Amino acid sequence: MKKQPERPVLITDAARSQDDQLRSRQIRYVTMMSVRALCLVLGGILISARVPLLPLWLSLCALGMVLLPWMAVLIANDRPPKTKEERAADAAAREDVRRALEQPAPEPDHITIDAEIVDEPRRNPD
Repeated sequence: MKKQPERPVLITDAARSQDDQLRSRQIRYVTMMSVRALCLVLGGILISARVPLLPLWLSLCALGMVLLPWMAVLIANDRPPKTKEERAADAAAREDVRRALEQPAPEPDHITIDAEIVDEPRRNPD
């Protein structure tokens, strides 16, 4: 009997890599589209077998063939849900931005120099 390798210990709270996320979304997409193909084959088998309640079964198969591609695309393009820590960090960042926008801007410490505009004397063209 082969000994199963131990899973590595997770020592970071970094998110899964983009490649891992993409791979899991691809697996979900292919699985859902396989179920759609199964609905199509099952619909063909049900028609040829003349089962009782045929309209009900065919409508369920048709519903699966119509809704599954839409749901598969939505799920495949979605990112994984945020963890509680990520949601808390987002809320804290939004609160910091809100507080910064509500506080009046500090008055700048500019030095103003009063000066008079002096016109240059005109030259007479000779």
